[in-house]
Amino acid sequence: MLDTNRQAQPVVAKPDATPTLDALTRQRLGRHLQALYEPVIDEALDPRLAELMRQLDHDRQLGS
Repeated sequence: MLDTNRQAQPVVAKPDATPTLDALTRQRLGRHLQALYEPVIDEALDPRLAELMRQLDHDRQLGS
């Protein structure tokens, strides 16, 4: 089990390296994003947006 109270170690990037996050930071960020977006996933889609998506899907199928 992970210790969620542990402080994340600072990330020191090399000048030529791309930024990275340590595993603890990625896990913590993932949990926060899930908590933030979970209520949005449960919301009903606006009917106008749903119709637009159906039209786009239909048009895409005709174009294939």
